[in-house]
This record gives sequence, structure tokens and C-alpha cells, in this order.
Amino acid sequence: MSLISTNSRKHVISLKDLSPQETLEIINRGIEYSNGNVEQGYQLKNKVLGVYFKKTSTRTRTAFTTAALRLGAQVIAYGPNDLQLNTGETMGDTLQVLSRMLDGLVLRTAESPKILKAFANQKKMSIVNAMTEDEHPTQALADLTTIKQYFGELSGLEIVYLGEGNNTTTALALAIAKFSNMKINFFTPPNYNIDPMLLKYAQEEGKKRNTTIKEFHDLRKLPKNADIVYTTRWQTTGTTKPDPNWRKVFEPFTVTEELMNTYTDAIFMHDLPAHRGDEVEASVIDGVNSIVFNQAENKAHSAKAVLEWCMH
Repeated sequence: MSLISTNSRKHVISLKDLSPQETLEIINRGIEYSNGNVEQGYQLKNKVLGVYFKKTSTRTRTAFTTAALRLGAQVIAYGPNDLQLNTGETMGDTLQVLSRMLDGLVLRTAESPKILKAFANQKKMSIVNAMTEDEHPTQALADLTTIKQYFGELSGLEIVYLGEGNNTTTALALAIAKFSNMKINFFTPPNYNIDPMLLKYAQEEGKKRNTTIKEFHDLRKLPKNADIVYTTRWQTTGTTKPDPNWRKVFEPFTVTEELMNTYTDAIFMHDLPAHRGDEVEASVIDGVNSIVFNQAENKAHSAKAVLEWCMH
């Protein structure tokens, strides 16, 4: 989540710029919303939030829309064909205009976040990154909200991730690096790894807090212990792979019932949408140790915390 603070607006663009205390503040507030401990309806009263999704979305779009409405804001939704971006207007010009009319904008472009960071210097409109090509910050915030709510703390937890190194994994690494005494081992197929520069950054940040972040391509190195097993869809937002035989490379990284039996007390998490039979067996995602739908619900509660933090 990028946090760039101005006189009157804050922005959530990349987790790299968010302090550990600010991250924890948002997580704890999300838990309060999830537990029903917060009176709602006044936090964003008289605010207008724009929601622009160039790419498909079920959970994130619904989460931020319902969050804004429940906190008292009005919402304007923009689809992929609604803005003059389609006729050649630049993102910079579009954001400049919207900043003079909106109090906040949640947007998913699946493109580079550079333009969002550049525009975050303005003081009129909060910007929330609902996913770019290299990071999905609000997903990681919702995930850690769910994990802390379930376990009561983050310190000491061990996570095993299997699947592609995508924007969700990047966000997880950047978020976990802000907390002490955690472990996450990413197991990614060869040539489908996490961005090396972002992974290195997360690893260096984690070392400051005795948190270990590693990536492997060899499943024989799976650790003996795990509190959480996590995976994501193999084709993020429906993207295709250049290698026509990519499925053969990915198949060993499926989360199976056999794997979960190795970690008998571990919970299973997935950012959804899921393709049963690809990245996870149906018996795992629909099993008793799966908390994926609580995880999905918490996207709405975490979105309330993000919007309140940015705009209240």
C-alpha cells in the first residue's frame, strides 16, 4: 500500500511506503469492523467516492462500493468503457479532472502504478490502488486482517504459499515484512517467480524484524510446519501465459488434500476466484480448514478501514 500523506488526503498505492504502525492500525480497524464493534454511517458522510475498474472484479469492487455506502458516502461507478481514456485522454489528465470533483477514487488498472504515485501529490482526492500489474495492496491488508482475527496475533506464524509469483504474492511479502517473527515460504513454478527487486526489498525489511521471506521452485524443500497454506488463481484476472505447456509446470503446485494432511492444523486461504481442480482441489477449498469465504468477507471490512483511514 503506498502511503503518501498530504495536508488533507492520504493514498493507498503501494505497501512499500506504509509504516508498520500504519499497517497495523488499518488491520486492527478492519477487525473492529468485522467484529461489529463500530457504529457505521458517519465516517464518510457527505463524501463522494469514484470506483473505476478497467479489469474484472467481484470481491474488491463490491467490497469498496459497499464499504463506502455503509460509511455514509455516495458512490459513482465507472466501467472499462465509461471514461474518455478510451478516446485517448491520458490517465494524468483524467485524474486531474476527477480530483476536482471526487473525494476519493478506487481504481484497478492492472497496469504500472507509476502514474498513481505521481498523481498522489495532489491534496484533493485520495487514491486507492485496487490492483496494478505488480501489486495488490488491499488484498494483503484484508488477508492480514483475516489472519490476525483468526489467530489473535501475527507474530510467530508460518505461511506456505504455492503458485504463481503475482501481484498478490508481492503484496503479501511486502505486508508481512512489516511484522516481527513471521515466516513465509513462496513456492513458485520456474520462470513464474516474484519480481526479484520487490522480493529483495521485502526480505531486507523482514530481516529488520526477524521475519523470514523466502522463495523456492523445488517442492522438496517444503517446510515441516505451517499455520497457513495459501494459493491464488493460476491465471490472474484471466491473463494468458506465453508458454502453451504452462499447465504441466504448474500442476505440481496444486494444493491437494495430501499436502494439507501434511499440515493437519493449518488453515487454507485463497484470494479468489478459485478454479477447483487447478490450483486447489475441491475437497480442500470446501473443507473444514478452509476460511476463504471469511477471507473474502473481510475484504469489505478491510475496505472500510482503508477508506476511513484515507478520507475521514
